[in-house]
Amino acid sequence: MTTLSRFEDLIAWQKARTLTNALYRATKGTDFSKDFALRDQLRRAAISIMANIAEGFERHRHTEFHQFLSIAKASCAEVRSHLYLARDMEYVSADEFSALQRDAEEVGRILGGLQSSLRKPSSSPPAK
Repeated sequence: MTTLSRFEDLIAWQKARTLTNALYRATKGTDFSKDFALRDQLRRAAISIMANIAEGFERHRHTEFHQFLSIAKASCAEVRSHLYLARDMEYVSADEFSALQRDAEEVGRILGGLQSSLRKPSSSPPAK
């Protein structure tokens, strides 16, 4: 098994980065950009996913990494929740909503899998 030495190599972080960029693009134009509260909260939640993966990885302890992954997964749920309001307000199209929800759900699944792998006794701690 390959030991990762950088958080940037984690698929979870890479997918979270892609999701964050997509959300920034989606909140950039039209009426969405004028709804400062929802726009900013959605962006902060997406940023939180990336940041918590990175910060937890750099702690170099399974228990702490697991905790930060839990926070990242909760932020992922927050993104999904905010997207429903964005759709209800017609800030995003049905297709855009579906794509963003699908991406957020994928990040959540990856985070859950990473959490599960940390619970296994044979898993090695993140590299220093």
